Amino acid sequence: MKYTKKLFFSFLSLGLFFNTAAQMKAATQEFYFGEKANAKSGIVLNKAIVYTDNLGYGFDLQSDKDVVFDKKSISAKSPFYFSVKLPEGNYTVEVVLGGNSSGITTVNAESRRLMLREIKTAEKETKSERFIVNVRTAKFDTNNSVRLKPGEISGLNWDDKLTLGFLGTSIVQSIKITPVSKIKTLFIAGDSTVTDQDNEPWGSWGQFFPGYLTTDVVVANYACSGLALSSFKSGNRLEKILYLMQAGDYLFIEFGHNDEKAKGEGKGAWGQYTTLLKEYVTRARTKGGIPVLITPTQRRHFNADGTLNPTHGEFPDAMRKVAQELQVPLIDVTNMTTFMYESWGDELSKKAFVQYPANTFPGQTKALADNTHFGSFGANEVAKCVVQGIRDLGLDIAKNIKPAVPAYNPKNPSKPSDWTVPMSNRFQIAKPDGN
Repeated sequence: MKYTKKLFFSFLSLGLFFNTAAQMKAATQEFYFGEKANAKSGIVLNKAIVYTDNLGYGFDLQSDKDVVFDKKSISAKSPFYFSVKLPEGNYTVEVVLGGNSSGITTVNAESRRLMLREIKTAEKETKSERFIVNVRTAKFDTNNSVRLKPGEISGLNWDDKLTLGFLGTSIVQSIKITPVSKIKTLFIAGDSTVTDQDNEPWGSWGQFFPGYLTTDVVVANYACSGLALSSFKSGNRLEKILYLMQAGDYLFIEFGHNDEKAKGEGKGAWGQYTTLLKEYVTRARTKGGIPVLITPTQRRHFNADGTLNPTHGEFPDAMRKVAQELQVPLIDVTNMTTFMYESWGDELSKKAFVQYPANTFPGQTKALADNTHFGSFGANEVAKCVVQGIRDLGLDIAKNIKPAVPAYNPKNPSKPSDWTVPMSNRFQIAKPDGN
């Protein structure tokens, strides 16, 4: 038995070594754009080059035709994508924005993680902005992999490259990508209300959350549409998180929407749901991690008197009890989203969800009326709830919230008209799993 344990930990250490070594081999990569761009180091692109796996960089998703080259910058009035082949790891990205004309640039990473929001540059003005991105594949240790869904396989979060999306009237001079060998990681486990939604008009709080944090911490969002605590675990997502977790890393856990659908003996809020929550918490702590529980987002279901009808039954209370029993920090998003929706009211709250008339998007012949899944505006409001929850709890990671981020009161949420972030040009009409 002692020999078996020793052998297991030897293989575990070997896997971690190879994972770290792979990232160490990823040298800093620099790309400079423009007809007359020049640089002492890095790669100069004077024309649009299409990404190929062999080349390892270039304009992706058929967006090369949308890019206009100036003397020392590129610009576009529609979204364009630039990809770089990279091994799994964390990377600091520095973009230099601005050019001869004024512009407003929004930058997404991978599956629409909002990294830079509407950065304005005047004529001849240059701005340098930095953010940090987690790049990952499904594989871990020597033999195991996360079981991905078809949408994830065709998406941008789990491939072998970093994809940056530039939206708005964007103007870009250069991109610099630098590997980060050691950084505090905030892992996220959750469902469709948490995951990085790959396509418009869907959005979840996990993909808007990183933009509120400094570059001293990276977010690794393993959430997936349609999953419950049990399927997240059986799909090896928890195993990969624990394989990578270092002492001091965080694990944010939000489930409930799909867990409450399980029927039969031993299921329910006080059965399997409670048992698995305790397992997630205990195993994260064994690795030196810091678990944080997050109650599920409310569905948009109003009573006649304007109050919200709770649809999660005893599941939020079950999570609250686990938090109390095991002394786990808890962010009560169920209560916070209740305040949000009731503040907006029945009609205005539709703007926070995917509610669009027919023919709003290409190929959309029927109206979209989803009361579970958010649009970008609503998802960002939930992200602000989570940020405020971190502050209210006094978690150590609160020091990694950007100083300029204001306090948030879910009883006085933002107005939909305040949200002006441009959409990407990648759409999906089908609802995410788990609706």
